[in-house]
Order: sequence, then C-alpha cells, then structure tokens
Amino acid sequence: MVRADEEGLRLSMMRWGLIPAWAKDANIGHKLINARAETAASKPSFRAAFQARRCVIPVDGFYEWKREGSTKQPYFIGMSGGGIFTFAGLWEAWVVPEGAKLTGNLTEQQPGDQLKTCTILTTQANEYLSSIHGRMPVILDLTDVDVWLTGKDVPLGPYPSERMVAHPVSTHVNNPKNDDPRCIEAA
Repeated sequence: MVRADEEGLRLSMMRWGLIPAWAKDANIGHKLINARAETAASKPSFRAAFQARRCVIPVDGFYEWKREGSTKQPYFIGMSGGGIFTFAGLWEAWVVPEGAKLTGNLTEQQPGDQLKTCTILTTQANEYLSSIHGRMPVILDLTDVDVWLTGKDVPLGPYPSERMVAHPVSTHVNNPKNDDPRCIEAA
C-alpha cells in the first residue's frame, strides 16, 4: 500500500485486516478486512484511521463471487484496457500488548512490537457489478489519490460502470495457496 508521511509518499507492506490501536486482541483484524465508506468516519474501529491514516492500495484487479444457486462463481474484475488502479484504504499501527494470545503467523511477535495493518473501503456496487455482488471496493480516480492521502474529502461512491470489465474465472482462485495465471484466466 502507499501512504503519505512527512517525507512524502511511502510504499509499505502491511497486513490486511485492520487492528485498531486500542484493540487487546489481534483477531479483530479478521473481521475488519473491509470498512463501509458510508460509516467509516464514525465507527470506532475506523474513525481514527479515517481522520489520520489513509492509504491507497494499487491493484490490477480484484475478485467477487456471484451466488448461482447453491454455488458461488468467482469473477475477476478490472479496468477496461487493463492497468493499475487504486483502492481507498485506511491503516493502523498496533502495538502488541503484554499477554496477547497470538496465533498463526503472528506467534513470532513480541510484546511491544508494532504491527501495521490496513483495510479497504467499500461502497455500493455500480450498475455493472451489481449483478455479481452488492458492494465493491472504493476505487479512486487518479486525480483524487493525493487529495485522499492528505485527509480531504473525495467521492467515495461507486466507480463508473463503463470503465470496468469482469469475467468468470475458475474456482482455482478459491484456494489462497494458488497464486498463478490460472487465477485470472476466463473460465
């Protein structure tokens, strides 16, 4: 993700799933992978980050799953013509408290260690994507990236339908261990 600080723009690796600075347990991050743009400024989990720690996450596409009967069909979604675009995001720095029970790949963290985490903002799906899923990431116009990073207001609604493309992909993408070209090939 990219964030602004006193030295300018900084590219940083962060853990997905925001852990608020006040959290006692890292597991809250599993529930905070997305923040609703409509309420992020007022929700306790996101309020401080919305005011002071904004970021953008550069991507070349994302996935959504469309319910089709009893199954879910994954779709790869990107920009018509391809290319990189950015999600509006928030980030936090969580300090591991004494006695924290850490699991998974966090077990190497020690009390006092700082863990940087992030989340993406979501909004109502545009007309094009609404047949796949009811929500979508907030995608920023390139002209709004600097404005967003400086904490000013930008439109946080659906991205224009005519700029987007989507195609069904194989359920190969459902396994997080799979990170290869098959994940984006049309099914």
